[in-house]
Amino acid sequence: MPDDATIAPENTATRVALWRALHLQVDSAPAVFDDSVGARLLAPEDGWQQRPDMDPRTTAPMRAGILSRARFIEELVAEQADLGVDQYVILGAGLDTFAQRRPELAQRLTVFEVDQPGPQEWKRRRLGELGYGVPDRLRLVPVDFETDSWWDRSIDAGFDPHRPAVVVSTGVSMYLTRETNFATLQQLSKLATGSTLAMTFMLPMEIVSPEEQQMRGFAERGARASGTPFISFYTPDEIEALAEEAGFPTAEHISSVDMTHRYFTDRPDGLRPAESEQILVART
Repeated sequence: MPDDATIAPENTATRVALWRALHLQVDSAPAVFDDSVGARLLAPEDGWQQRPDMDPRTTAPMRAGILSRARFIEELVAEQADLGVDQYVILGAGLDTFAQRRPELAQRLTVFEVDQPGPQEWKRRRLGELGYGVPDRLRLVPVDFETDSWWDRSIDAGFDPHRPAVVVSTGVSMYLTRETNFATLQQLSKLATGSTLAMTFMLPMEIVSPEEQQMRGFAERGARASGTPFISFYTPDEIEALAEEAGFPTAEHISSVDMTHRYFTDRPDGLRPAESEQILVART
């Protein structure tokens, strides 16, 4: 990995990229989601598969959740592109590799990757080193989420709020207060008619299975120790009501059961997504 700790990707982004790559090495075919580009960007040291957070058995439900949400979102983007939507905004993009893996679909869109300036500059450099570069259809939008408006910075980069878009936010809402999540939903509800938001949210601990509570507790303790505690949790009814209160005409949630039926039926390895993280889909 390039030696620049001041701007290197955050641990959560690194873990997601490596879990995607690990899936191709340790889980049965067919792959739920095929992404080895993120690991190429990272260029991890030999033996990364032996990291405690890469244990194939104990991380399987979390890994499956990451894979299924990524596949669901890309299918949603493809569906909307077929309807003529040509803007795709990824909030907190991290090591997302859509533009590199899906050039045939990406060339039909303008993709706005919104992220912190330091890690994004690291990523820009790595894309150049690997020969991908940053084509015009891919707009890297640096935003300090504490002080900047991602909406304004995206408009500066060419985003047109008067035209439909798909906007995605994964693995973020649990770190934000309820007030901040509501304010974000209010802003997104003002997207042009025909737009779609896909946002992940975390279920309250008390409504997940006892088996998953232990794994979830480990994840929450790790997040707290890293200075980024989980602070917001929603039932499906609560998140749908919050989106509608914020101004979305329609909102629905996609559960882990839905994901299992879509992507994990009859798998020989028994891979199944964790139930803690679910997806809100809201449309303008």
